[in-house]
Amino acid sequence: MQHAVGAPLPPPHQPGHGPAAGWSPAGHHPGQPGPAPAPGFAGGPVPPGAPPAQPPQHPMAPHHAPGPPPETTGHVQLPPGAPVAMPSPPPAPGTPDPAATTLAVLLIGPAGAGKTSVAKYWADHRRVPTAHISLDDVREWVRSGFADPQTGWNDHSEAQYRLARRTCGFAARNFLANGISCILDDAVFPDRPVVGLGGWKRHVGPGLLPVVLLPGLEVVLERNAERSGNRRLTDEEVARIHGRMAGWYGSGLPIIDNSQLDVAATARVLDDVLARSIASPPQW
Repeated sequence: MQHAVGAPLPPPHQPGHGPAAGWSPAGHHPGQPGPAPAPGFAGGPVPPGAPPAQPPQHPMAPHHAPGPPPETTGHVQLPPGAPVAMPSPPPAPGTPDPAATTLAVLLIGPAGAGKTSVAKYWADHRRVPTAHISLDDVREWVRSGFADPQTGWNDHSEAQYRLARRTCGFAARNFLANGISCILDDAVFPDRPVVGLGGWKRHVGPGLLPVVLLPGLEVVLERNAERSGNRRLTDEEVARIHGRMAGWYGSGLPIIDNSQLDVAATARVLDDVLARSIASPPQW
């Protein structure tokens, strides 16, 4: 809910200030006589037959229009209703520098691809303010009644998944509206375009730059084995997800095979891929 910022309130009355203190001009001009009191208002006798005394008339103080409201701390611009547009390449010649451009990136990949680690590292090492938005983290904001897809994909888990995606999309547009880049990570399947890339395009906009992170199956299985809790999947589930992710080959989206790359090297390759995407946006 937004609250309009009104004019500042007058300061509270303090001892010695304001009308209740009996202020008079003479008090500010010592040694100078004040204006003569009107008859009947100085405590003196009223001459017989004199008309009733009228209170002294004071000229009306000029009306001053209220000034602009003072600057507030923590003002946050809300995102526009329109989707985020594609970032424009800088006018300077040469390859666009994604590290100095405000943009939104969607990092796609199976469980164990290293999406979260790469996204955090990439966001930490940019020259412009950048936020990392993890879909899994947002989904787990639901504590009581959390529908874990590992226990079975049903209407409740799908509804929470869609709600989390919408929340991530609004957060991304909110950051971008305030000049902060963002990177999101999600396991988007190529065979579900409506709830996959189509959903992200609806919630963020065509300016979102998707990049697929797809190492080999052996690497994914090894990384998944190091996980714990509900983030760790069975080997069968990991293999099934990885096989579906292979459908991104031939889709036109940039794909990074980080099987032999550490996190820092993968982030550098991601910058190179994004520079090409800014210069020639992928069709998706």
